Amino acid sequence: MIDIQNLNVVFGHGKQAFHAVRQVSLAVEAGQSFGLVGESGSGKTTVLRALAGLLDGVASVSGDMTVDGESLQQQRSKSFRQRVQMVFQDPYGSLHPRHTVDTILSEPARVHRLDRIEQRVVAALEEVGLDASFRFRYPHQISGGQRQRVSVARALITDPRIVLLDEPTSALDVSVQAEVLNLLMRLKREHGLTYVLVSHNLAVVAHVCETLSVMQNGAIVETMSVQQLREHNSTMPYTRQLLTASLGYDRGAIDAFEEFGS
Repeated sequence: MIDIQNLNVVFGHGKQAFHAVRQVSLAVEAGQSFGLVGESGSGKTTVLRALAGLLDGVASVSGDMTVDGESLQQQRSKSFRQRVQMVFQDPYGSLHPRHTVDTILSEPARVHRLDRIEQRVVAALEEVGLDASFRFRYPHQISGGQRQRVSVARALITDPRIVLLDEPTSALDVSVQAEVLNLLMRLKREHGLTYVLVSHNLAVVAHVCETLSVMQNGAIVETMSVQQLREHNSTMPYTRQLLTASLGYDRGAIDAFEEFGS
């Protein structure tokens, strides 16, 4: 479903150039949940944005990307925009503060000239556990978890095949995180979706994904199954250190941590 070969992303030019993503290659099968993990600044979100076509005019992007049989060019096709949707990290920042939920959900349906827009909006809300009474509320009138549910509903409104998830629960309370993750897993099963999930939280990735790649300084250092992750069966020192850090604060472990160069 997704094939990326030798992806490079560079911000800036000349001496100010910053090589954010370096020779990244990965493949995601149809119906799979694939995770990209790493510390802040490792380049994982940049990979997602490059795939979505959100870096045009912002960065220099090179490499070969194919999605659902379509070789991606600099300008994404309209069919790509319908088949591939994205859920962003901050549910408040990604929803227009002066638009009602109804307007937020209707807009992509109108852009893609879909029929029965009102019915689609109500159905999308119901799929994410919200009733029709939410249609005419504004983002500031609903909770963070409800806002993220609206973001998921917006992604579903065009009947996509692929959903890109950029830290979809990191801005939410722990109890709400579990609700949203369970929602995403149910929707994946019911719609046969393919997910690419970016997260620094290994527990979230282990809950949702089957396979993951670990990123460090813009490059993939290891690809492994979630079963290997759970068994701490890693071949790379950086991944082992990341796994240790995910277990919580341990002064002895921290003192033994290695500094990895850029």
